[in-house]
Amino acid sequence: MAMFAYLSNKVLSGFDKYKYSAVDTSPVSNYICHPFWNLCVKLVPLWVAPNLLTFTGFLLLLVSFAVMTYYDPHFYASCREHPEHAPIPNWVWLMGAINNFLSHTLDGIDGKQARRTKSSSPLGELFDHGLDSWATLFLPVAVFCIFGRGEHGVDVYRVFLCVVGIQFCFVISHWEKYNTGVLFLPWGYDIGQIAMTVVYLITYCGGYEIWKFRFPVVDLSPAEVFEISLYFGMFGLTFPFTFYNVFKAYKDKTGKMLSFLEAMRPLVSTIFLFALMIHWSHISSIDIVQAQPRLYYWTVGTAFSHIACHLIIAQMSSTRCELINQSLLPLFTIVAMVQFISLNDVEIYLLWAYCIYISLKHVLFGIGVVKEMCEHFKIQAFSIPKVSVQ
Repeated sequence: MAMFAYLSNKVLSGFDKYKYSAVDTSPVSNYICHPFWNLCVKLVPLWVAPNLLTFTGFLLLLVSFAVMTYYDPHFYASCREHPEHAPIPNWVWLMGAINNFLSHTLDGIDGKQARRTKSSSPLGELFDHGLDSWATLFLPVAVFCIFGRGEHGVDVYRVFLCVVGIQFCFVISHWEKYNTGVLFLPWGYDIGQIAMTVVYLITYCGGYEIWKFRFPVVDLSPAEVFEISLYFGMFGLTFPFTFYNVFKAYKDKTGKMLSFLEAMRPLVSTIFLFALMIHWSHISSIDIVQAQPRLYYWTVGTAFSHIACHLIIAQMSSTRCELINQSLLPLFTIVAMVQFISLNDVEIYLLWAYCIYISLKHVLFGIGVVKEMCEHFKIQAFSIPKVSVQ
């Protein structure tokens, strides 16, 4: 057994009763993605574990993020106002397109591979959605890396708000399932992934300067149009349908019929996290987001994923979700210090400290949960028993 028990007996017994229930009404998903994925999964050997596909897709996104961080740590490489920063090599955009396309494809076929090999399990869904919660960080940050700062770019704080918005879309989908028992897959995910791959390819063919213009009449740059499209996806394609589905479940009495306070409980930690990070950005004596944007994005993305994974576990096991995640207490202490003391550059060290803390905590939590579920279900995370593939 793991040194620390992350999953109680009640949670594990809840997983024993769990049945996957999801609804996907997206035309893009049903008429473009799924037919393509049905062809792709046939190319995968039967001995390949679904979780291996999921993890490989996540690693591809992580590699793209790491390479772009190396070449453009502060988002000046695509900014014409700062010629002292060398542009990102053109091959990086091709790599980004390939990695994003493969990651999206692997994420689409992992469940099909599980059904094909008769190896479906709650661990597979938790593994998939847990990594997806972390991957919500990568799309808006990669787009900002293409557009950069400056006249035709987007301010780093506004990108931070885009990251928060995308992550909130993710968490309310699982909040919706926590209350209805059904995961209604959002339309914006597949559209965003396809658009991201196309943007990478256009940048590879034309260079980052191809985006340095403004659309006539509306007087908006491509970066601003992309930003607006993200908010349209949030407020037009995600939030209304989510709230309607929850309302309908209560009206038809098909949901879990929780009280209002119990129904809202899963959102408290996420809202608290975003409130702390937004407040820190406003009270910082050194404008922390401007000084360390990538570090700030990574920190909020990792903390969010840690909280989201706890919610996913609760909704899958039909147990009560935590109110406040303990990982937020050190962050609250740091923000309180910034509020009352002018720390200047010490803020950067505190941000680094919390980033390392939450990253290690999240990785160890993930490893521990996977080990405990493997032991409980008597399976391996990255291999399939021969009997399953015969």
